[in-house]
Amino acid sequence: MTDTPPARKTKKKQGDQAFDVWLKRGLHQLFDDVVNEPMPEELLRLIQEDREKQD
Repeated sequence: MTDTPPARKTKKKQGDQAFDVWLKRGLHQLFDDVVNEPMPEELLRLIQEDREKQD
């Protein structure tokens, strides 16, 4: 018996692409509002302090 590549490989790739689109849309629906919020001033200050310590 020889191992033959599965014929479903093309379908799997298409399925993976469909899943990727579905996931991307779902994540955007869930998190776009959060991502678009302004950074809190306290967090920006902490980041700046850390950068200054590293220099």
